[in-house]
Amino acid sequence: MATNRRSFLKNIALGSGALGAVPLIAQSCSHENSQLAHIKTQAERNPVMNFNMCGYAAPKLNTVRIGFVGIGDRGSGAVKRMTFIDGVEITAICDTRQGALDGAQKILSDAGLPKAKEFTGSDTTFKALCNSGLVDLVYIATPWEWHVQVGLAAMEGGVHTAIEVSTAKTMDECWDIVETSERTKKHCVILENCCYDFFELLTLNMARQGAFGDLIHGEGAYIHNLDYWHFNKPKDEKMSDGAYTKMWRLHENRRKANVYPTHGLGPICQSMDINRGDKMDYLTSMMSADFTLKQRIEEKAREDPFFEQFVGWDMRGNMDMQMIKTNKGKTILIQHDISSPRPYSRIHMLSGTKAFAQKWPLKHIAFGHKKLNDDEMKELQEKYEPEIIKRVGAMAKNVGGHGGMDFMMDWRLIDSLRNGLAMDMDVYDAAAWSCITPLSEWSIANNSNSIEIPDFTRGAWKTNKPVNLTLDGGGTTGVRNISEANSNGQLTVE
Repeated sequence: MATNRRSFLKNIALGSGALGAVPLIAQSCSHENSQLAHIKTQAERNPVMNFNMCGYAAPKLNTVRIGFVGIGDRGSGAVKRMTFIDGVEITAICDTRQGALDGAQKILSDAGLPKAKEFTGSDTTFKALCNSGLVDLVYIATPWEWHVQVGLAAMEGGVHTAIEVSTAKTMDECWDIVETSERTKKHCVILENCCYDFFELLTLNMARQGAFGDLIHGEGAYIHNLDYWHFNKPKDEKMSDGAYTKMWRLHENRRKANVYPTHGLGPICQSMDINRGDKMDYLTSMMSADFTLKQRIEEKAREDPFFEQFVGWDMRGNMDMQMIKTNKGKTILIQHDISSPRPYSRIHMLSGTKAFAQKWPLKHIAFGHKKLNDDEMKELQEKYEPEIIKRVGAMAKNVGGHGGMDFMMDWRLIDSLRNGLAMDMDVYDAAAWSCITPLSEWSIANNSNSIEIPDFTRGAWKTNKPVNLTLDGGGTTGVRNISEANSNGQLTVE
């Protein structure tokens, strides 16, 4: 074998001139085709389930010790929100930037809480945190490329993990988190805050109570002009002091795919009982040309030489959309646009045999052709307002974070861990919602041909139970220092 390898390397060296003559674009196309083929291969995988994590209730934790990895905009906001939740100890923080750690320590100090142990020094220092024995939960808010690497290290280290969106970038990563969660019996929760927005929770409870009849169609989106965040120039030479370290968000949007599908998709999947009574079967995807991003890069480069390094980049198109068919015949439309000059929208629309609801651009609910008036809406909200909003909705609005949905998400996560409850959003949701990125990439590259969506539950969706809004006997976790909380610290919508 060693001789063959040496001969192979020798032949490569002798033929380097011929290899060098191959056009760069041909080599690039070959690599891209190989990547696309791998997406389809991984989408067709069907490994044996090790353990069903849907509905799994891990042993109760009286106190949840949290380690944060990634203390940027999202991470620092999460640290602050967790200081208001009883039963939480923030024991560890990790970032490559000392300034970020200093900021987190100040949040703890201002809340009257002890300092957390710091982990820093390199991109992989998070491994020491995951194996430190100091944490029960690792909360991940890093750039996307590190999400799964940190999550796997956490589960292998024997602790639960919660990962910001989008959780995974590739089909391999989707399967990795599923198989690792099943093997270790550690939760891998997708931190999809939009599932805890007040209107989304209202319509979810309506769906649970049969108010929509049979759901027929749903639409969701992430339409948000991110021009400021894409071009927020770092202030230091290491490119670490900016909205996105090393301009990583701009880099991610070179990929011709829906790189951020879960804000729109997650709430629709919950209402349609995806992975818990139904499943997504296949999708087809389409993307417009790029009419703005490349032009904006050129404009910024004329203003500032810093941006010249990005001139010539082949950027994603403005709008991409995915049409999804479920096993029970329902349809879902997801849209994603981060570069068109238009108002923010997540759409969130549900259409059933009895009722219709839509939040963006105008919030309304209708039974038949007639929209409910203000009095009728108030009556409907009183009837279908879910228990979680009744218990912590006011507190969530007071603490803040996207109008309160961030706090509600964090509170529910902690309350479930402390009461030994199953997760609202488990590893199968994390994988199913995130895999839209690579599958959309494949479909877009193949003239919008359809591609099957893997069944990460491997058939368990037929018997898995829907998300329960009654708190399952939980709701015992309180909040502290609530008088100090206010909505002034709400984060910018991401």
